[in-house]
Amino acid sequence: MRPLPIILSCVLMVASAARAADTPWNVLFIISDDLTSTALSCYGNDVCDTPHIDALASKGTRFTRAYCQGTYCGPSRASLMSGYYPHATGVLGYTSPRPQIGSRETWAEAFKNAGYSTTRVSKIFHMGVPGGIEDGSDGADDPQSWTERFNSPGPEWKAAGVGETLEGNPDGTKPVVGGNTFVVVEADGDDSVHSDGKTAATAVRLLESQGDTPFFLAVGFVRPHVPFVAPSPYFDPFRPFSSMSLPRKLPGDWDDIPKAGINYKTSLNMKMDERRQKKAIAGYYASVRYMDAQVGKVLAALEATGQADRTIVIFTSDHGYHLGEHDFWAKVSLRDESAMVPLIVHVPGQTPAVCNSFVELLDLFPTTLSLCNMPVPERLQGKDISPLLRDPTREVRETAFCVAPSSKGFLLRNDRWAYIQYREDASGGIELFDMRADPQQFTNLATSPDHAAVVDQFRRELREKLAAIRANDLGQH
Repeated sequence: MRPLPIILSCVLMVASAARAADTPWNVLFIISDDLTSTALSCYGNDVCDTPHIDALASKGTRFTRAYCQGTYCGPSRASLMSGYYPHATGVLGYTSPRPQIGSRETWAEAFKNAGYSTTRVSKIFHMGVPGGIEDGSDGADDPQSWTERFNSPGPEWKAAGVGETLEGNPDGTKPVVGGNTFVVVEADGDDSVHSDGKTAATAVRLLESQGDTPFFLAVGFVRPHVPFVAPSPYFDPFRPFSSMSLPRKLPGDWDDIPKAGINYKTSLNMKMDERRQKKAIAGYYASVRYMDAQVGKVLAALEATGQADRTIVIFTSDHGYHLGEHDFWAKVSLRDESAMVPLIVHVPGQTPAVCNSFVELLDLFPTTLSLCNMPVPERLQGKDISPLLRDPTREVRETAFCVAPSSKGFLLRNDRWAYIQYREDASGGIELFDMRADPQQFTNLATSPDHAAVVDQFRRELREKLAAIRANDLGQH
């Protein structure tokens, strides 16, 4: 006969499980802007410490090969929120997907129609940074998706403090400027002065005031998107800025790649010498540390309000970011630094893990529906990756797919190869990298006779992939 305490413990566990089954999961979706996974300490960075994101990773599943579907903000966000690849909706710029998807539910809207409160705080669909943050506007938002919406205006590059324009300023005479420009501001004041501090405060208040209605809370942080603005103390770990290390670079690195493969921002066309490059990395890391601190405030509020044990938490970015690799900076390119994203998914009760399966941001929509026992529409172009949360050794994809609309580029990435093609007819050129022998993507094998069969196979796969993506008739609403 079992001792009474053990019997009581078993009864309580069964009762707890029964209550949990009757209580819908909440969803807390946190997305950063322009964040490369290589800037996070839980992904191996030993210079930029991100303790709060690391803490989430220690409890959840950290995906090492997650890919966005568009390498800049507009197409990526429209894709993950609509459930369609960019070439299915035609959203290749900075517009809302609503005109293209018609009455189809977005990710948030599916939860709204299931009885959830759905709240957007700051940038989820596309929103201009810094312009949209300065004026507190909605950007290319989709009002139909939300029960409540909150914007988080901030001073951005106009913040009081010590600022410098790094881009296009070789003689140092250019003042601090706005726009999509590499500007660093070591700002006066505390976290609450800036957009992300306000976003965290709003999210905390919403968590503290939640009633019994299940929620889908989407929290968008705009750092580390340029301008690299953060309160001055976040810069301290990186002083002197000259101590920052630049990535490995090879002479003639661009010689074997097509013109379309040279990123839109480079050390050369930005006129950034080594000092400015190192300061750009320091400014980026300071912005990441500031954003991480805001994530910590939101996660602490989730715990303090007693909602953590019934809330699925997702952390990711809309795309990656170059920090000088190949002398490339920012986003847009289809190299791994730009196309790959951090992705952490925490479901209470599931075993922490690291998963090396290929996944896509497009998969979050069907996955959360599945986890919340909601029907998953067959029309969605993502895959349910919830089985990977239970068994991280499984695979749901052999290949990840991503596009760079500005260069008319396409990426197919599998375990062995990274295949990049510019234009559907390949007239803009092709890149092929052996990711086992050349993980930093220095040697383009696309013109090698020994790899002609590999290139031909990928060209066929790309044609088939695009045909399948476009097969969904979005004209039928």
